[in-house]
Amino acid sequence: MHELSIVQSLIDAVLDKTGSRAVTGVNLRIGPLSGVLPDALRFCFDVASAGTTLAGARLQIDEPQGQGRCRTCGNNFALTDMFLLCPCGSADVHVVTGRELQLVSVEVA
Repeated sequence: MHELSIVQSLIDAVLDKTGSRAVTGVNLRIGPLSGVLPDALRFCFDVASAGTTLAGARLQIDEPQGQGRCRTCGNNFALTDMFLLCPCGSADVHVVTGRELQLVSVEVA
């Protein structure tokens, strides 16, 4: 489960910036093509944040829809999984959005 190492890195980065201030919320953006499972990340966050200033903080995850653009037909279309295939049948697809794994903001008390 690589989500645990991602969460530990996230917690370390937040602690580096917030010091001893209590963190009340962490806001992330995770795209469906990032390879990260939001539910697993939520579980790991609760476990890994125990005993830190992030304990009990709200983890808000924005899950934007993936978007692709076909280089063959020029069509823009939704990407919901890792199969980058345009409805026209072409696999020559540019991923426009969906690979995000981003810390958007942190809320402190």
